[in-house]
Formats: sequence, structure tokens, C-alpha cells
Amino acid sequence: MQEKRYSEMTDHELQQEIAVLNEKAKKAEQLGMVNEFAVLERKMTMAKAYLLDPEQFHPGNVYEIEGAPGHYFKVEYLNGVFAWGFRVGGELAEEALPISMLKK
Repeated sequence: MQEKRYSEMTDHELQQEIAVLNEKAKKAEQLGMVNEFAVLERKMTMAKAYLLDPEQFHPGNVYEIEGAPGHYFKVEYLNGVFAWGFRVGGELAEEALPISMLKK
């Protein structure tokens, strides 16, 4: 069976996928499978990005990074569901974060 890409899924399908990934992540955490847990968390982050409207994020704005209190990200431009830019006060290396990792 060929799986759909997140970009091809409806909002309902994405929400179902997030629920399934959340259950798998809980199970992996309980079993001490740290790497599996991290992969599932990352997949959930990506699926959540497709539920958001990229138009709500604007170049030049600074957003707090979800899961990293006190760390901020300045958006230079958007490409799909990824915000490209720099961590404020961090290294000057450009990076991309899924928009679901940015707090408004």
C-alpha cells in the first residue's frame, strides 16, 4: 500500500495521522525507544505544519520556537510549510523550521 504525502492529505486525514503517530510515540516512550520516539515526534510536527496556513507567518517577524522556551526564530522567507531564517542570538547559519514549530 502506497502512503499519501502530508501535502496530499485532507485536514481530517492529517488529524487522524497525528492521532496515530501520537499513540505510537506514547508506546515508544513507554518502551524506552528514544530514537523511535524522536522520529514520531518529528513526523507529528510535519503533519501539524500542513494543518496551518503559511499566510499567517510573515517574513521579518520573530517567533518563539515551540518546545524551546526563550529561543526565537526570525523568518526571512517561506517555502511551502517551511520558514527559512535564523535563530535569534544563535549561529548565523540559515535553517528551515516547519511552521508548526513557530509560536505566534
